Amino acid sequence: MKRLLRCLIGSLALAAGLSALAAPANPLPSDSVYQLDVPMVDQSGRSLNWRDQRGRPRVVSMFYSSCPYICPLIVDSGKAIEHALTPAERARLGITLVSLDPKRDTPRALAALAARRQLDPVRWTLLRPAERDVRAIAGVLSIRYRALADGEFNHTSVLILLDADGRVLARTEQIGTRLEPGFVAAVRRAVAASAKPKPRAPASGS
Repeated sequence: MKRLLRCLIGSLALAAGLSALAAPANPLPSDSVYQLDVPMVDQSGRSLNWRDQRGRPRVVSMFYSSCPYICPLIVDSGKAIEHALTPAERARLGITLVSLDPKRDTPRALAALAARRQLDPVRWTLLRPAERDVRAIAGVLSIRYRALADGEFNHTSVLILLDADGRVLARTEQIGTRLEPGFVAAVRRAVAASAKPKPRAPASGS
Protein backbone atom coordinates (compact mmCIF):
# COMPACT_ATOMS: atom_id res chain seq x y z
CA MET A 1 0.00 0.00 0.00
CA LYS A 2 2.83 2.41 0.90
CA ARG A 3 4.58 1.58 -2.35
CA LEU A 4 1.39 2.30 -4.30
CA LEU A 5 0.97 5.60 -2.46
CA ARG A 6 4.56 6.59 -3.23
CA CYS A 7 4.05 5.77 -6.91
CA LEU A 8 0.84 7.81 -6.98
CA ILE A 9 2.53 10.81 -5.33
CA GLY A 10 5.43 10.52 -7.73
CA SER A 11 3.10 10.43 -10.74
CA LEU A 12 1.23 13.49 -9.51
CA ALA A 13 4.49 15.37 -8.96
CA LEU A 14 5.69 14.46 -12.46
CA ALA A 15 2.39 15.62 -13.98
CA ALA A 16 2.59 18.89 -12.08
CA GLY A 17 6.15 19.43 -13.29
CA LEU A 18 5.20 18.78 -16.90
CA SER A 19 2.25 21.18 -16.60
CA ALA A 20 4.56 23.86 -15.25
CA LEU A 21 6.91 23.36 -18.19
CA ALA A 22 4.04 23.52 -20.68
CA ALA A 23 2.56 26.69 -19.19
CA PRO A 24 3.80 29.87 -20.90
CA ALA A 25 6.26 31.86 -18.82
CA ASN A 26 4.65 35.13 -19.86
CA PRO A 27 0.99 34.75 -20.82
CA LEU A 28 -0.31 37.15 -23.45
CA PRO A 29 -2.15 40.21 -22.16
CA SER A 30 -5.90 39.99 -22.69
CA ASP A 31 -5.81 43.00 -25.02
CA SER A 32 -3.00 41.65 -27.22
CA VAL A 33 -3.71 41.30 -30.93
CA TYR A 34 -1.67 38.11 -30.71
CA GLN A 35 -4.54 36.46 -28.88
CA LEU A 36 -5.58 35.60 -32.42
CA ASP A 37 -4.10 32.23 -33.32
CA VAL A 38 -3.70 31.96 -37.12
CA PRO A 39 -1.06 30.34 -39.34
CA MET A 40 0.76 32.38 -41.98
CA VAL A 41 3.61 32.20 -44.48
CA ASP A 42 6.25 34.91 -44.85
CA GLN A 43 8.06 36.21 -47.93
CA SER A 44 10.69 33.49 -47.66
CA GLY A 45 8.06 30.73 -47.68
CA ARG A 46 8.53 30.00 -43.97
CA SER A 47 5.43 28.84 -42.09
CA LEU A 48 4.78 30.64 -38.84
CA ASN A 49 2.00 31.85 -36.59
CA TRP A 50 0.70 35.39 -36.14
CA ARG A 51 1.75 35.05 -32.50
CA ASP A 52 5.37 34.60 -33.59
CA GLN A 53 5.46 38.36 -34.19
CA ARG A 54 5.58 38.79 -30.43
CA GLY A 55 8.90 39.75 -28.87
CA ARG A 56 9.66 43.28 -30.02
CA PRO A 57 7.70 46.43 -30.86
CA ARG A 58 6.27 46.42 -34.37
CA VAL A 59 4.72 48.82 -36.82
CA VAL A 60 1.96 46.84 -38.54
CA SER A 61 -0.34 47.44 -41.48
CA MET A 62 -2.32 45.54 -44.12
CA PHE A 63 -1.68 45.87 -47.85
CA TYR A 64 -1.50 43.92 -51.09
CA SER A 65 1.50 43.76 -53.37
CA SER A 66 -0.29 44.66 -56.62
CA CYS A 67 -1.82 47.81 -55.12
CA PRO A 68 -0.87 50.71 -57.41
CA TYR A 69 -1.50 53.74 -55.20
CA ILE A 70 -1.89 53.59 -51.41
CA CYS A 71 0.14 50.51 -50.48
CA PRO A 72 3.41 51.87 -51.90
CA LEU A 73 2.89 54.84 -49.59
CA ILE A 74 2.46 52.45 -46.64
CA VAL A 75 5.87 50.97 -47.52
CA ASP A 76 7.27 54.48 -47.85
CA SER A 77 6.01 55.18 -44.32
CA GLY A 78 7.80 52.18 -42.90
CA LYS A 79 11.04 53.16 -44.60
CA ALA A 80 10.66 56.74 -43.36
CA ILE A 81 10.24 55.46 -39.80
CA GLU A 82 13.44 53.44 -40.19
CA HIS A 83 15.31 56.52 -41.41
CA ALA A 84 14.01 58.57 -38.47
CA LEU A 85 15.52 56.15 -35.95
CA THR A 86 19.07 55.56 -34.82
CA PRO A 87 20.71 52.24 -35.78
CA ALA A 88 20.20 50.99 -32.21
CA GLU A 89 16.52 51.92 -32.31
CA ARG A 90 16.02 50.31 -35.73
CA ALA A 91 17.54 47.07 -34.45
CA ARG A 92 14.77 46.80 -31.83
CA LEU A 93 11.85 47.49 -34.19
CA GLY A 94 10.01 45.18 -36.56
CA ILE A 95 7.76 46.18 -39.45
CA THR A 96 5.04 43.75 -40.47
CA LEU A 97 2.74 43.98 -43.48
CA VAL A 98 -0.12 41.48 -43.76
CA SER A 99 -1.63 40.76 -47.15
CA LEU A 100 -5.28 41.43 -47.91
CA ASP A 101 -4.92 39.39 -51.10
CA PRO A 102 -3.44 35.97 -50.27
CA LYS A 103 -4.69 34.51 -53.57
CA ARG A 104 -2.18 36.62 -55.52
CA ASP A 105 0.32 37.44 -52.78
CA THR A 106 2.31 34.24 -52.87
CA PRO A 107 5.66 34.13 -51.04
CA ARG A 108 7.28 34.66 -54.43
CA ALA A 109 5.24 37.82 -55.06
CA LEU A 110 6.00 39.12 -51.56
CA ALA A 111 9.71 38.36 -51.95
CA ALA A 112 9.75 40.21 -55.28
CA LEU A 113 8.19 43.27 -53.65
CA ALA A 114 10.67 43.11 -50.76
CA ALA A 115 13.57 42.94 -53.21
CA ARG A 116 12.21 45.73 -55.40
CA ARG A 117 11.68 48.04 -52.42
CA GLN A 118 14.93 46.93 -50.71
CA LEU A 119 13.21 45.88 -47.49
CA ASP A 120 15.65 44.45 -44.96
CA PRO A 121 14.36 40.96 -44.00
CA VAL A 122 15.85 41.39 -40.53
CA ARG A 123 13.20 44.03 -39.81
CA TRP A 124 10.53 43.61 -42.47
CA THR A 125 8.10 40.69 -42.42
CA LEU A 126 5.54 40.33 -45.21
CA LEU A 127 2.85 37.84 -44.27
CA ARG A 128 0.39 35.83 -46.31
CA PRO A 129 -2.51 34.51 -44.22
CA ALA A 130 -5.07 31.98 -45.39
CA GLU A 131 -8.00 33.62 -47.18
CA ARG A 132 -10.34 32.52 -44.42
CA ASP A 133 -8.26 34.41 -41.80
CA VAL A 134 -7.92 37.82 -43.49
CA ARG A 135 -11.14 39.16 -41.98
CA ALA A 136 -10.13 38.08 -38.46
CA ILE A 137 -6.73 39.77 -38.70
CA ALA A 138 -8.29 42.96 -40.05
CA GLY A 139 -10.74 42.81 -37.16
CA VAL A 140 -8.13 42.70 -34.39
CA LEU A 141 -6.24 45.54 -36.09
CA SER A 142 -9.45 47.58 -36.65
CA ILE A 143 -8.74 47.76 -40.37
CA ARG A 144 -11.69 47.98 -42.77
CA TYR A 145 -11.47 46.65 -46.31
CA ARG A 146 -13.66 45.69 -49.24
CA ALA A 147 -12.81 43.63 -52.31
CA LEU A 148 -13.78 45.34 -55.59
CA ALA A 149 -15.03 43.75 -58.79
CA ASP A 150 -11.80 44.59 -60.63
CA GLY A 151 -9.65 42.69 -58.12
CA GLU A 152 -8.49 45.76 -56.23
CA PHE A 153 -9.31 46.56 -52.59
CA ASN A 154 -10.60 49.56 -50.73
CA HIS A 155 -8.96 49.50 -47.31
CA THR A 156 -7.98 51.57 -44.33
CA SER A 157 -4.53 53.11 -44.81
CA VAL A 158 -3.10 53.05 -41.32
CA LEU A 159 0.07 52.28 -39.40
CA ILE A 160 -0.38 50.60 -36.04
CA LEU A 161 2.30 50.55 -33.36
CA LEU A 162 2.29 47.44 -31.17
CA ASP A 163 4.38 46.83 -28.09
CA ALA A 164 6.37 43.61 -27.76
CA ASP A 165 3.29 41.80 -26.41
CA GLY A 166 0.97 42.97 -29.15
CA ARG A 167 -0.87 45.77 -27.37
CA VAL A 168 -1.81 48.76 -29.52
CA LEU A 169 0.19 51.83 -28.48
CA ALA A 170 -0.57 54.26 -31.31
CA ARG A 171 -2.16 54.60 -34.75
CA THR A 172 -1.72 57.04 -37.59
CA GLU A 173 -3.42 57.48 -40.94
CA GLN A 174 -0.76 59.91 -42.11
CA ILE A 175 1.21 57.80 -44.56
CA GLY A 176 4.03 58.53 -46.95
CA THR A 177 7.42 60.08 -46.36
CA ARG A 178 6.10 62.92 -44.17
CA LEU A 179 5.53 61.25 -40.83
CA GLU A 180 3.31 62.30 -37.98
CA PRO A 181 5.79 63.48 -35.28
CA GLY A 182 3.68 62.07 -32.46
CA PHE A 183 3.70 58.61 -34.02
CA VAL A 184 7.49 58.64 -34.46
CA ALA A 185 7.85 59.72 -30.82
CA ALA A 186 5.63 56.80 -29.78
CA VAL A 187 7.84 54.40 -31.78
CA ARG A 188 10.93 55.76 -30.03
CA ARG A 189 9.31 55.31 -26.60
CA ALA A 190 8.30 51.76 -27.47
CA VAL A 191 11.78 50.69 -28.58
CA ALA A 192 13.33 52.40 -25.55
CA ALA A 193 10.95 50.52 -23.24
CA SER A 194 11.77 47.22 -24.98
CA ALA A 195 15.46 47.75 -24.25
CA LYS A 196 14.89 47.85 -20.50
CA PRO A 197 15.22 44.49 -18.69
CA LYS A 198 11.88 43.21 -17.47
CA PRO A 199 11.55 42.52 -13.74
CA ARG A 200 11.69 38.86 -12.87
CA ALA A 201 8.56 37.19 -11.63
CA PRO A 202 8.86 36.22 -7.93
CA ALA A 203 9.72 32.61 -7.30
CA SER A 204 6.80 30.47 -6.20
CA GLY A 205 6.54 30.15 -2.43
CA SER A 206 8.52 33.35 -1.78
